Amino acid sequence: MCSSVHVVKPKYTCLFGYSSFKFSHPHRLLRTTSTVNGQILQFKLSDIGEGITEVTIKEWYVKEGDTVSQFDSICEVQSDKASVTITSRYDGIIRKLYYGVDQIALVGKPLVDIETETLKGVDRTRDRTKLVNKDSEEDVVETPAVFHDEHTHQEIKGHKTLATPAVRRLAMENNIKLSEVVGTGKDSRILKEDILNYLAKQTGAILPPSPKSEIIPPLLKSETIQSIPVPVLKPKVFTGKDRTEPITGFAKTMVKTMSMAMKIPHLGYCDEVDLTQLVKLQKELKPIALARGIKLSFMPFFLKAASLGLLQFPILNASVDENCQNITYKASHNIGIAMDTEQGLIVPNVKDVQFRSVFEIAIELNRLQKLGSTNHLGTADVTGGTFTLSNIGSIGGTYAKPLILPLEVAIGALGAIKTVPRFNEKDEVIKTQIMNVSWSADHRIIDGATVARFSNLWKSYLENPASMLLELK
Repeated sequence: MCSSVHVVKPKYTCLFGYSSFKFSHPHRLLRTTSTVNGQILQFKLSDIGEGITEVTIKEWYVKEGDTVSQFDSICEVQSDKASVTITSRYDGIIRKLYYGVDQIALVGKPLVDIETETLKGVDRTRDRTKLVNKDSEEDVVETPAVFHDEHTHQEIKGHKTLATPAVRRLAMENNIKLSEVVGTGKDSRILKEDILNYLAKQTGAILPPSPKSEIIPPLLKSETIQSIPVPVLKPKVFTGKDRTEPITGFAKTMVKTMSMAMKIPHLGYCDEVDLTQLVKLQKELKPIALARGIKLSFMPFFLKAASLGLLQFPILNASVDENCQNITYKASHNIGIAMDTEQGLIVPNVKDVQFRSVFEIAIELNRLQKLGSTNHLGTADVTGGTFTLSNIGSIGGTYAKPLILPLEVAIGALGAIKTVPRFNEKDEVIKTQIMNVSWSADHRIIDGATVARFSNLWKSYLENPASMLLELK
């Protein structure tokens, strides 16, 4: 490919390879380097806590050349645990962005370059840029690039040949001059069939006719009766390609967490809960909660019942060290709720459930769900958990095998609530609301009997929800 540039009114000469330049308008010279008096500072990514050493750039709020002031938002980064907005510590002009969107930025390394010089002289530089650009527009006329072979094929002795790029490529691959081919298309346009026919005449090969000109000979009487036309199926061509992407953000955290979780020996226990009475109670309390601006689901009841059970079985609300030599019983019931978001699986937790009413738990759940859906959960929201519940029933399912989060010793997976027939005490078939639950516990310190007793106690609160003291404040 080549292109031509014609200089109409040359006003300067450039001696390439030498340091000296001669300009007829030296006062219009544009300086592309930074000013001598300007001070460019490297704005480094500071430590954001929790032992985080790297983050992912999610969005830039500035670009090179923008003017920023102190506390202006520069970018949003995503760590393993939460998203953080980085603000400027200086007044100045952004001169360089060190990373692109979705790239990994390291703590302690430069994030952007900021020129802290005052804005004097910026307008003069812009004026000089306009003057030089104006001169450039007057002096230089650029013509579009043209393939040499294509130009030869398009105009021969003043005659313009019409053909698509695909046809020209076919002709070029077979060393055929388009000027020698007779086009049968509209306005003598050369078609693919014209190239193939021309090639067949040169080589003597017999090419299959095009679908438009295909002639089917009439069938004989015997063939008409006996033969059945067989449809010809063209093989489908799959054009998809494999792609490789780096694992970042919450997905990267999940890889680390689940790898650690697989080292814990899991004890599994499954059960089912009759939620018929709870469904009725939730239906009665839902409009009351809605009048107070609260969205009341079944999850606050599940969390409150779990907290009441943990008071009787504190070993399920504990943690062990890496070598399992010491056990720590947690005073607070910080119960986590697994959420499936666009960024991946996250587990925020409701703090101090043992001190909250069902309505207060619902308010906190509404807040966490709203922040999780917009990817704005803070570090405090996703750390400090002591026990976890995963609601797989919101997606659909019955039983599961949940993996214990490291630093915890137990987790529960809740299935979908389904209406099924059951026998009552009088052997009558009644309609009931049944939910399946799957528990996993650290088998190094917890036995099956403990999990079963805890599950029975948790069930009793849910099957008789009036036993849970609802403080409707």
